[in-house]
Amino acid sequence: MLLRPRQKLFVERSLAALSTRGNTLGVAPTGAGKTIMLSAVTGNMTGDGARACVLAHRDELTSQNRAKFARVNPGIGTSVVDATAKSWEGQVTFAMAPTLSRAANLQAMPKLDLLVIDEAHHAVAESYRRIIDRVRDANPEARVFGVTATPNRGDRKGLREVFDNVADQVRLGELIASGHLVPPRTFVIDVGVQDQLRAVRKTADDYDMGAVAAIMNRAPITEEVIRHWEEKAGNRQTVVFCSTVAHAVDVATAFNEAGNPAAVVLGDMGSTERKMVLEAYASGEVQVLVNVAVLTEGWDHPPTSCVVLLRPSSYKSTMIQMVGRGLRTVDPAEHPGVVKTDCIVLDFGISSLTHGTLEQDVDLDGRDPTPGEAPTKTCPECEAEIPLASRQCPICGYEFQGGSVTTPLENVVMSEIDLLKRSSFVWEDLFGDDAALMASGFSAWGGVFFLEGRWHAVGGARGQPTCLLGVGDRTVCLAQADDWLNEHESDESAFKSKRWLTQTPTEKQLQYLSPAQRQDYGLTRYRASALITFQFNRRDIRRLVMSAAPERRAA
Repeated sequence: MLLRPRQKLFVERSLAALSTRGNTLGVAPTGAGKTIMLSAVTGNMTGDGARACVLAHRDELTSQNRAKFARVNPGIGTSVVDATAKSWEGQVTFAMAPTLSRAANLQAMPKLDLLVIDEAHHAVAESYRRIIDRVRDANPEARVFGVTATPNRGDRKGLREVFDNVADQVRLGELIASGHLVPPRTFVIDVGVQDQLRAVRKTADDYDMGAVAAIMNRAPITEEVIRHWEEKAGNRQTVVFCSTVAHAVDVATAFNEAGNPAAVVLGDMGSTERKMVLEAYASGEVQVLVNVAVLTEGWDHPPTSCVVLLRPSSYKSTMIQMVGRGLRTVDPAEHPGVVKTDCIVLDFGISSLTHGTLEQDVDLDGRDPTPGEAPTKTCPECEAEIPLASRQCPICGYEFQGGSVTTPLENVVMSEIDLLKRSSFVWEDLFGDDAALMASGFSAWGGVFFLEGRWHAVGGARGQPTCLLGVGDRTVCLAQADDWLNEHESDESAFKSKRWLTQTPTEKQLQYLSPAQRQDYGLTRYRASALITFQFNRRDIRRLVMSAAPERRAA
């Protein structure tokens, strides 16, 4: 498996930090390929026979981490320590933190050279500290490597007692620019309560949600929320964040009464009931999923393309987690017919006004790195003061163009030629009209094709049927096709050789090309291969692209 260039840089920086220090933290948001990078670092650190343990706090994370590690490091043996198995036989062991932290299991833990902590913002919890202390007592030279998307905890408890440095941070703007996340479109909608919300008392963890509910959980406000949602996002799958359980129940009831199928997910639900609700949402039977704080972490449904905030967040990390539920790109194999190009964020509180962009600076001491109100800009139509992040004025509807003042997040828009240059593969413009691009390795090929106003990513590999990888914006489709090649190729096959890229075509290749293609002065062996690959797979490509057209629906 081949890492993206940005993933390679993350791994290199993490290894450099671990080589000179006893610990380091890497920050990587949803979409960065956190588990792939974590696996590459771990595999590199255990190349000389060293032993490692990868910690996670949930069963599904443990199994996911182990499966992806095996793909990145197929030659390294693994084992598991969880509620059902207690094996340290593998060179790398994947362990459930709640299980491993028990005294008997800690006693059985062998001497380790590396402890890796997934979701490393949990590392300062007492159970994790027991594990870390036991590892260091057994081997003072052991390294500790952590990865997290949210380094700034909501309780302002810093991570410095475990990690005294940050090796690297992948920014959300980078992932949006590279097509690995969709961009958010933020609407801050004032329903006349912003001043009241600013006056709400803050507790140690967040705003006083009882006081927030007294302001937000009123029928006239909920009616306005539904009206704005129907106007701006009524055809989208939506997740709503409320202040209290009663608030969530009332909001879901109001959505249902307005003819919009909605359901509530609560923290005290049994696992069976919660699973049924989430499955109803995944199937489309439920369009609006309402919760308090259950879905801020560890849940994803990529077709979700609208997030509604009916509560303020005193911590930027909480806001990022909530908005992040809507930024995932869509795999058409898992969600046929769904086209997703952005995520609409409807903020009826003051979070966007308070925090501004979704980017965050890491503070290992737990201090709030972004105090105070976020900057604003003036709408040229109605002269309203609105958040710098807004692309559309929530008062008069004025649309800001690309040249307007924007936040750093929205300003980080990499040109597509830069995206192509960053790829490990050479992409060929097949017909000179920029509507069909292809790249290939030794075992696989990927392509992006424009039809009927949409881009389509298609991929093929030896021994596998040609498949549709993505539908939507060009940047997202390029990222999906590039990732397909990364998944099936290696460094050697990606870069091939300079001779392969520049040599003239072979006689056999020329036999398959049209007279016009053969007369191309700049024709190379690689370009000829791309053209022939397209010809051989043209029927499958056309079938897949056309099959995506008839039943498209916006996500």
